[in-house]
Formats: sequence, C-alpha cells, structure tokens
Amino acid sequence: MTDAWQYQIRIAVSAELAAQLRGDPAGTSYQPLHDLLGKHNALLKCQFDAFADYVSEAERLGPDSYPLYQWTKETIGKPEKKARYLRSFTLRVDGEEVYSKAHADPLHAELMALVGSGGIESVVKFDTNPANNPQPPAR
Repeated sequence: MTDAWQYQIRIAVSAELAAQLRGDPAGTSYQPLHDLLGKHNALLKCQFDAFADYVSEAERLGPDSYPLYQWTKETIGKPEKKARYLRSFTLRVDGEEVYSKAHADPLHAELMALVGSGGIESVVKFDTNPANNPQPPAR
C-alpha cells in the first residue's frame, strides 16, 4: 500500500538564506538550489508564509471551515515558532504540495547533497501516511 502515499520535501535553512529565499520561490539567490529546483520543476514556499496565508484565507472566508485555524494562528503568533517556520521551506513539485515517490526520492537525494553548504541545514521527506504524522489538535 506504500505506493498510495504521497510525499513532501521540506528544507531548513540558515536565517540568512531564508531571508533571501522568502521572496524567491525559484531559489535564484543560491545557484545550486536554483538548478536543482528547475530540474525537478519545483518551487519553494516558506512554511511561515504558508501558515499566514491559511490564517488569512480562514479569516476572509470564515474560520469554521478551517479546522486548523486556531492552532495555526496561535503557532505563528509565538516568536520561537515564527523564527523556526521562517527558516523552513516546503518544495512544491509541478505546483503540487504532495507528490509521488518517483518525484520525491530523487529530489530528496539531490537536496541531501546540498546539506552543509550554502545555508541548507537539513532536508526531510514526509509522507501522507496518517500513522507517520501528527493528527490535528482538538478544537
């Protein structure tokens, strides 16, 4: 059944690189990353910005339809969490937030080769298997 799961890659970067990448989804400020993203038709999305977008959308459309609204709003309001999520980036492939193992594995491997250089600190591959992921908090 593992073929049914989708995957997502996230990277953690230095504060300096994060400041450059937030407005640069193609990673042009760091050429090796930019080349890799282009090869895999991938773009970066800052986790803090993704959370802030979710909160903004929920507030615009009504938070009752957004089960993680309160948790997300509280999370990005905490200075230590904000600092962490400002340095975390999700990679979207072909415009999708989750993608096949066939896309995730080579992307993950190539990103791992960049860890320790240019400000990339870590790379993590997540899957959509609920057993491997925390469940949403109770309202």
